[in-house]
Amino acid sequence: MSLLLEAERYVANQSSRAALNAFITPLRSQSGRWHDQAKDADTRGKQGKAKSRLDGRLVAIKDNICTRDLPTTCASQILNAYTSPFNATVVQQLEDAGAIIAGKTNLDEFGMGSHSVHSRFGPVKNTRRGDDSNYISAGGSSGGSALAVATDQCYSALGTDTGGSIRLPAAYTGTVGFKPSYGLLSRWGVVAYANSLDTVGIMAKRTSTVRDVFDILNQHDHRDPTSLSPSSKARISSALKLPHLSSRLTSSPLRIGVPLEYNISELAAPVRESWRRSIEFLRQQGHTIRPVSLPMTKSALSAYYILAPAEASSNLAKYDGVRYGTRSEDGNDGTESESHLYAKTRGEGFGEEVKRRIMLGAFSLSAQAIDNYFIQAQRIRRLVKHDFDAVFRAEHPLAAETSAAEPQERPAGVDVLICPTAPTPPPSIFGVTNVNASRSPLDAYVNDVFTVPASLAGLPAISVPVPGSEDLTGIQVIGQYGDDELVLKVAEVLEEQSS
Repeated sequence: MSLLLEAERYVANQSSRAALNAFITPLRSQSGRWHDQAKDADTRGKQGKAKSRLDGRLVAIKDNICTRDLPTTCASQILNAYTSPFNATVVQQLEDAGAIIAGKTNLDEFGMGSHSVHSRFGPVKNTRRGDDSNYISAGGSSGGSALAVATDQCYSALGTDTGGSIRLPAAYTGTVGFKPSYGLLSRWGVVAYANSLDTVGIMAKRTSTVRDVFDILNQHDHRDPTSLSPSSKARISSALKLPHLSSRLTSSPLRIGVPLEYNISELAAPVRESWRRSIEFLRQQGHTIRPVSLPMTKSALSAYYILAPAEASSNLAKYDGVRYGTRSEDGNDGTESESHLYAKTRGEGFGEEVKRRIMLGAFSLSAQAIDNYFIQAQRIRRLVKHDFDAVFRAEHPLAAETSAAEPQERPAGVDVLICPTAPTPPPSIFGVTNVNASRSPLDAYVNDVFTVPASLAGLPAISVPVPGSEDLTGIQVIGQYGDDELVLKVAEVLEEQSS
């Protein structure tokens, strides 16, 4: 199939599946700039001059990543009229590689949610089970990107992952979702939720496609202060090229760790069965399975929901109708006080979940609470990182203690960890959004229990769909910092179960 015909098929699917609400700003079905881009890519391909493996492919962009040609709303009323004057670095890298931007996907407002229902444009509606009358959750906050990939509305998609916002939607939609090591992909042009956690990630149907996108985006960006410098990347590469580590990317058997603390009582039977099958499949491939302990796992989720809202309350303070954000009409006549304008603008512009997290974050940073909440959460975060460092075969390549001496092999360490991505299959949207249901807003936070620890430690992690007893279930692979290539390799092995 030519790239033009493929692009036309993706755009036609956007139109026919508009009811799923995966896109906030889709491409127009009639010929447009994307049509000419696809024709040009076809011509380059026939001449053997393709810009990259993504040349002429449609890649969707989560609507909290800035694009010059399409609005960036963050699914919020407060950015209702905003169009960025520039492309985010990751968007520009894609365009330079010949990729076609396939539109802006729906999300939880400002990335705050686990089911992509907290959007000014309405919830993303997952029909993975084929029943249009009973929509299920697409996960969040990158649910639009995940569903766009799952329903063939684009070739691949970018999302952002703060505490699991790429991996959870991937598990719920039967796609592959990859969160790279923190700092590898540029965050310049990404609307911030929690700066120390936010990571641009990639969604696709196959790990090989994820790898193609990752290879293009994995570059240093001097405009992003959190982007790893070339010297740091060289240090990581040098550490992982030691003989006892570099051989893991060839044919040598791997040591697969199974975290005992992830086998919680709330784990649904289909998820546990998929986990068991995945472990057994890896064992049959010749890999060694070892139980490991991550004792701080039980505290990681609580720490995350202190740290992330604290950073969010600071990041969202600028949306006041003066510096940023759509100003409230009630505050435009100049007769009201400045504080009234701020209150009206923020009250009308932010949704309930965003307001909830701003309040929680502001409280945890207050003088009376910061020691008991924010500081304690930072300590837990450090302990979570130490847990991971203690079980991996590879030492953390950027740890201060390894700078003076060559890293040594840890005989008892494992190469990667295998665990579920989510504790349960996707719930129904009705159950998530119905205020009369016996659920509190905090219930949704529990869905992040398996994804948050890797985010707190900044580790690479990927969710891969594998067969379960009832449906596809997401199984997560977590690696040491900088071990992204190994994580992708194990994900490709797990994919063979579905072949």
